[in-house]
Amino acid sequence: MISEVIKDAEERMHKGVEALRKEYASIRAGRANPNVLDKVMVEYYGAPTPVNQLANVSAPEPRMLLIQPWDRTVLPAIEKAILKSDLGLNPSSDGSVIRLLIPQLTAERRTEIVKKVKKEAEDARVAVRNVRRDVNDKLKKMEKDHEASEDEVKRAQDEVQKITDKIIKEIEHVMETKESEITEV
Repeated sequence: MISEVIKDAEERMHKGVEALRKEYASIRAGRANPNVLDKVMVEYYGAPTPVNQLANVSAPEPRMLLIQPWDRTVLPAIEKAILKSDLGLNPSSDGSVIRLLIPQLTAERRTEIVKKVKKEAEDARVAVRNVRRDVNDKLKKMEKDHEASEDEVKRAQDEVQKITDKIIKEIEHVMETKESEITEV
């Protein structure tokens, strides 16, 4: 029973790290990355649809994204959605594809992005700590209901703390990697 609770906690903590990685993938860091368009929603037949479901998005050059829609009639809608997004990119279309030139980031914009990266990492750490608190509460309840002994609960709490420390180190590593990618000129 206790091992199931610990395993569940570890899975939930790892999901927090994966969510952070996914969030970081959509943050623009000076280099062309098709994932920056993941959150751009295009109005397509009355439904908001992600760009990557309407077109092939590739990075043929380090500072350019190429968007090739499967249906050319959606081209203006994709352009409009990119302009409305907070990416700060200007699409240029030739009627069949959209080219997005990724400008060099200014020092001011880099510091803004680094602040956002740190905030996301802190949110992930808070989520991990919340999981730890929930698990510790479950363990205390198990002890109170005489489903586990005091020693078993203490060992389980120590194990949960070790897992928490490991996951937080992983979050730190992911954050530092993204930060160095952003500050790299």
